[in-house]
Amino acid sequence: MGTWGAGNFDSDTAADHLGDLAGRLTAEVTEAMAGDPVGIEPDEYGGVTVPCNLELLLVLDRQGWVGVTLPPPEVIRSWQEKFLAVWEATIDGLEPKPAYKEERRAVLNETFERLAEASAAAAA
Repeated sequence: MGTWGAGNFDSDTAADHLGDLAGRLTAEVTEAMAGDPVGIEPDEYGGVTVPCNLELLLVLDRQGWVGVTLPPPEVIRSWQEKFLAVWEATIDGLEPKPAYKEERRAVLNETFERLAEASAAAAA
């Protein structure tokens, strides 16, 4: 195994570990998005964890460490479309305050957009 620096993530083993971690985050999102749409409603586990996993992927990607691979932008955009469609169809049933609903929608959109942009930049 190769080592190229003294940092915690400066080796082939660390890169493999990061790749596995990023892969698990992506797999969880993929599974949630392929499953029953009820599972990604705003008050369901996937409705909370999908955006968390996307944000974690962004954090890992921004570090510039070797081993982190993001899903293709077109996959992220398809997730965005489905996730937000489910969110829009179900959020009112939870009776959120209008300001929260507007803010949360913006955060969700921004999360998907930032990840899609990062993915496109990584592929360029």
